[in-house]
Amino acid sequence: QVHLVESGGGLAQVGGSLRLSCAASGPTADRFALAWFRQVPGREREFVATISWTGSLIYYSDSAKGRFNISRDIDKNTMYLQLNSLKFEDTAVYFCAAGLTVALTESNGYAYWGQGIQVTVSS
Repeated sequence: QVHLVESGGGLAQVGGSLRLSCAASGPTADRFALAWFRQVPGREREFVATISWTGSLIYYSDSAKGRFNISRDIDKNTMYLQLNSLKFEDTAVYFCAAGLTVALTESNGYAYWGQGIQVTVSS
């Protein structure tokens, strides 16, 4: 069982930055692969990035590659997503997720989800 809580969302300008955090708790939280997804109304949840429980394996979506940076602090059981060079199309609710299999980009591969946090990019 893993409990996930996102924080750090909000409003940013085009070209700006935000850092999202996902605090994981539970007796085996540090053994799960973690990921970020995002969703806008009327569309399917979209993969953004994932990181293995050691932090040694990282994958990004094409839209995130080169602009976003995923990391995790094992001691704090916290995952981060640094969002840089933000675009209007990055506006979405961002979710963190935990799963036992590394490098999955499909949302149905993750058993545990946070409540989501809004990121809004404006001019």
